[in-house]
Amino acid sequence: NPFNLEYRIIRPDGSLRYLESRAEVAYDTQGKTIRLYGAILDITERKQAEIALKQSEIRYRAIVEDQTELIARYLADSTLTFVNQAYALYFRRSPEELIGSNYQPIIFEADRERISQLIASMNADNPVVIIENRVLVADTVRWTQWHNRMLFDEQGCFIEFQTVGRDITALKQIEEKLFQEKELAQVTLQSIGDAVITTDAFGRIQYLNPVAESLIGCSEASAQGLPLLEVLRIVDEITREPVQNPIEQALQSNRIVGLANHTVLINQNAQEITIEDSAAPIRNREGQIIGAVMVFHDVTENRKLSRQLSWQATHDALTELVNRQEFERRVEQALHLAKLDYQVHALCYLDLDHFKIVNDTCGHLAGDELLRQITTLLQEKIRKTDTLARLGGDEFGVLLTQCTIEQALRVANELLLCVQKFRFVWQEQVFSIGVSIGLVGIDANNESLTEIISTADAACYIAKNRGRNRVYVAQINDQEQLQRRGEMQWASRISQALENDWFCLYAQIIVPIGPTAKNGVHYEVLLRLHDEQENLVLPMAFIPAAERYNLMHLIDRWVIRTLFSNWSTLVGDQQSIYAINLSGYSINDDQFIDFLHEQFILHPISPQRICFEITETVAIANLRKARQFIEELQRMGCSFALDDFGVGMSSFAYLKSLPVNYLKIDGSFIRNIVENPVDNAIVAAMTHIASVMGIQTIAEFVENDAILEQITALGIDYAQGYWIGVPQPLS
Repeated sequence: NPFNLEYRIIRPDGSLRYLESRAEVAYDTQGKTIRLYGAILDITERKQAEIALKQSEIRYRAIVEDQTELIARYLADSTLTFVNQAYALYFRRSPEELIGSNYQPIIFEADRERISQLIASMNADNPVVIIENRVLVADTVRWTQWHNRMLFDEQGCFIEFQTVGRDITALKQIEEKLFQEKELAQVTLQSIGDAVITTDAFGRIQYLNPVAESLIGCSEASAQGLPLLEVLRIVDEITREPVQNPIEQALQSNRIVGLANHTVLINQNAQEITIEDSAAPIRNREGQIIGAVMVFHDVTENRKLSRQLSWQATHDALTELVNRQEFERRVEQALHLAKLDYQVHALCYLDLDHFKIVNDTCGHLAGDELLRQITTLLQEKIRKTDTLARLGGDEFGVLLTQCTIEQALRVANELLLCVQKFRFVWQEQVFSIGVSIGLVGIDANNESLTEIISTADAACYIAKNRGRNRVYVAQINDQEQLQRRGEMQWASRISQALENDWFCLYAQIIVPIGPTAKNGVHYEVLLRLHDEQENLVLPMAFIPAAERYNLMHLIDRWVIRTLFSNWSTLVGDQQSIYAINLSGYSINDDQFIDFLHEQFILHPISPQRICFEITETVAIANLRKARQFIEELQRMGCSFALDDFGVGMSSFAYLKSLPVNYLKIDGSFIRNIVENPVDNAIVAAMTHIASVMGIQTIAEFVENDAILEQITALGIDYAQGYWIGVPQPLS
């Protein structure tokens, strides 16, 4: 067989040469070797070139394989011809899997067409293209950047593409975040309600947002590069003096600064705008100041509203007089001056006498108009240095500064006279209005504002009690005044008691004694108060004050709310009827029925278990209202008792108009029924009439067995009193 051998020889000079022998063997006809013929070529230069090329390729492969960049080569049809280890590891596939395959599926589908167009645009004049695209790596999408290069042979013919890539997902995320932050900042600056101005380190304008353009009256383009003071003119609202440039202050002091109050911007259109602002330096990473930013906003309406709210906080909206809070502040200031400089002042407390008649007859609109007209009338009679205030409702206060008690009395009498002469006309009705005035002096001897106000209020109350339409001058150690003050103190204590649950409930048993008694044992719910020292206080100590200061309806509601919410604890399963006393204030309260409905909804208590009591005098005071009230409660299922019956002037006549279930005969008739035949006759008459009308009777103040026997003989249905049972805590 012919052969081809490559081998090395060492020549005599010691040099190494590469030879290639090519030979064939010739045979005779018998198959014997005749000769060997061929050629020997010196291939040393070729071999050295091959060795150098192989070594170069080894070094190239080592460099390529050691790179962290993703390196690949591919043909024009996208077939991969080479990938380095980093490329294979990145896509989590072996080089054998990748080489010979099409790289297009690796690319995120939405980017494929764009990449194909960019690759197609490459040519000899444009052999390099940098592409950023997304790729799929184990079902996740990553961002990559590729340097694509065309490779050519020595003759300039295209061989294949080479690409070097790197993962830029983190960079893209940072870019996206920065872009979002920039967009957010830009949108924020464009859309916030504040004006924003930025300048360079020399105070030259670089940026205005739309609000700043609007307030200043010029565009960003026209303002750019100008010193701030050429564009922004700000002055003090009161002095009209220029205000120091806040940008300049921030740059000089290297800190955040704010505008002083009452700063006004005069814009390019000569409009005045009240502004509030702050300015701050802008620093680079090294902490060097490279500019400043000023943020300000229009507070014209806010400032106007603030002034309005300030006025409203110290004035009465209806009469535009100062209100109680401001009046008391001025009285306190007068007291301070009295103690400091021994000045003397005076205070008048005025209460209109017939205001309620106008309000009830003609309505609140008429009442409001009356108050406005009275205000004008009173203002004409006092000095500009004095203060007239509306203290609430139909009550007014007058602070007479630098005025002795004698001078003040003359002023008070003038006020009294002018109100006396005044006639209020409303829709052809004419009303005479009086006024009761309490007068008190203010000097160094007064202890406090509270003392002055309470003394004046007490004096006014005394004037009203003495027949109205008069002036009462408060005197030291005045017994009436002390009593009045006591009531005022009780009013405060009652409010505290309601807030702190100092009240407690008692109950007194009412037992059936007659054969016609329809129900079993009853109980009357009674109120007691624990004072600050935990002493038990009976109702008559605080009820007058509660009535005077319109607190009775709150007490009534407290009793009902407390009884109902603790029903299972206080009452339990017994089927007795519980009687609750109501004041005239609750009967006249239009919301009371709704309150009661709400309580029955909140608490599963049968209305048949509840009886309400009102006094005869309360019922007679507003007979029509009382009748409607009783009927409404009876429709709910409650029963009704008329308390203290017999003390009125025409009890029997009114009884016909009141559909009550029980009649509680006043204790003044029961207490002496055994000894006094007149009382006995009156109680007998009451019992007979009640029986005819189908009303059950209850005798109060049953204090001994003789009384019990007597009322039983008269046919009274129920008995209540200390002989029957003393009041016990309801528990």
